[in-house]
Amino acid sequence: MKKLLLLMFLSISTICFSQVKVIQFNANWNSANGVDWLSKLTDCRTDQIDIAINKEAQAKYKIVVVPTIIVFNHGEEVKRYQANIMMQMEAKLEDIQTIVDETVMESF
Repeated sequence: MKKLLLLMFLSISTICFSQVKVIQFNANWNSANGVDWLSKLTDCRTDQIDIAINKEAQAKYKIVVVPTIIVFNHGEEVKRYQANIMMQMEAKLEDIQTIVDETVMESF
């Protein structure tokens, strides 16, 4: 019984968490200003897209400054963080993790 409950919980949590995705959009010429903590986010999937290579993604997501970090839920944008005028991300790991946590909790 305990194993069954654990399997059910893991299945539900995997479904909920896999719907939240955080993507950092940057360019290879601005790699020094990218965030290195993206992989430390929990309860979500993460990805990085180089807009110098992937022009379609730049256009699709309307990226005008790099780096830009977007939190998605079921493919819909939840929150966008853009770099300052010096092309440096001011948002911190805690800021984005808070949005991820709130988004996951809203799914229940």
